[in-house]
Amino acid sequence: MRCHKTRALLSGIPLAAVLLTTISTVRAAPVLVSRPSVFSSCNIGGPGKNYVNAEVEPWIAANPGNPSALIGVWQQDRWDNGGAHGLVASSSFDGGYTWGTPTALPFSACAGGTDYERASDPWVSIGPDGTAYAVSISFNQSNNSNAVLASVSKDGGLTWAKPSTIIANNEPSLQFFNDKESVTASPTRTGVAYAVWDRLELPNANPYANRHTAAFRGPSLFSKTTDGGVTWSTPSVIVALPSRQQTIGNQIVVDSENGTLYDFFNLITPPFSKSAGKVAFIKSTDDGATWTKPKIITGLQTVSVFDPNTGEAVRSGDDIPEPAIDPKTGQLYVVWQDSRFNGGHYDEIVLSTSSDGGVTWSAPVRVNTPTGRPAFNPSIRVNSSGTVAVTYYDFRNLADGNTATLPTDIWQKISADKGSTFGNETHLAGPFDLKTAPNAEGFFVGDYQGLAAAGTRFLPFFVETNSGNLSNRTDVFAQP
Repeated sequence: MRCHKTRALLSGIPLAAVLLTTISTVRAAPVLVSRPSVFSSCNIGGPGKNYVNAEVEPWIAANPGNPSALIGVWQQDRWDNGGAHGLVASSSFDGGYTWGTPTALPFSACAGGTDYERASDPWVSIGPDGTAYAVSISFNQSNNSNAVLASVSKDGGLTWAKPSTIIANNEPSLQFFNDKESVTASPTRTGVAYAVWDRLELPNANPYANRHTAAFRGPSLFSKTTDGGVTWSTPSVIVALPSRQQTIGNQIVVDSENGTLYDFFNLITPPFSKSAGKVAFIKSTDDGATWTKPKIITGLQTVSVFDPNTGEAVRSGDDIPEPAIDPKTGQLYVVWQDSRFNGGHYDEIVLSTSSDGGVTWSAPVRVNTPTGRPAFNPSIRVNSSGTVAVTYYDFRNLADGNTATLPTDIWQKISADKGSTFGNETHLAGPFDLKTAPNAEGFFVGDYQGLAAAGTRFLPFFVETNSGNLSNRTDVFAQP
């Protein structure tokens, strides 16, 4: 039986941080979603260190026709050098208060749905008829075979169909690696969903371990289904790039009123450094047949995330902008990690918005409460009444001189004025010790976390560590 999260406060919390926390709204304890690993007996996928029972990188979707029906997905049993034993899904039919037993998604050999040794980058989206679309980057560690796979569920995530291959680049083709995919169901059209990803083009070797380094070329690719996931269109390049440029973090949002598709991403151009990234997007008004050229919103001024006291790396979504769209007005939002408001010393959460279809964008504003510490992994959603929510982690409860633990908390902020200002924050969970997390290019709970807008409600979906528990390092939680 797995140990549940300990709620004991970590030692060494400064008084100022305690006072800051006490003036915030505190929600009830989050609901445990994950369970013992369904892959615990699987030994496929080496070499590398596997963290059995470690769940990371959760994502969540709400059924637009029934906001109480939710599906969450995550990586199960993370490897230190990329991907996991497999991806799993869990369903809730009461608004996130209770969750069913996790089900293996058919994206890896451990799950029995394919021969690929590992799976990564879980994503799920639900269409207006309740059809759920899940996608994966599935790949081998033993060679460079890799693919974008998709599966659908017609019963709220309880069972999943045999996977469809959207794209595959298998041995002996050593040049290509498909990376960081996402899927977005049309909010109004039954059976329609869109997948996007970047395709790294290298002369040889598996680039997965160096996915944060600019490839020789990394264009954005697009595919769609119009028959509920039975078939997917031949992938097409929608952001064509010259040598030594790439995109990462492609995500589509759809305007419910006119059907316009917006694909947001990080555009990486030389000279290569963390400041090489740019928050950018393209759009299509003909259901993905043609797209505009990339429009740059602003530079992405991330400096990555580190333990402020030890300098140890924390792997975060520092290169992935997160978009959202108002379902009624079509107003666009994007958040990302950025250091512009503190002189380039550490990452915080920054937002820009557009009310004219991306023609103009507001000056970036800081969302997180300034604490003198990093904030990272933002998620953003807009509910049916136009309220904007942003969630994120931060290190405000880390005391100077504490090198033994890395106390981490999760917060939510709300804007009722279309992102101009963000009011009092809500404390969702923590503090927990991030040093208990799997180490995958740094302490790692995921390059992203989930947040659903279910009617007028928001439902954060995130990973916490089980502080000090090395046999059950992390769990997935929901905060209904």
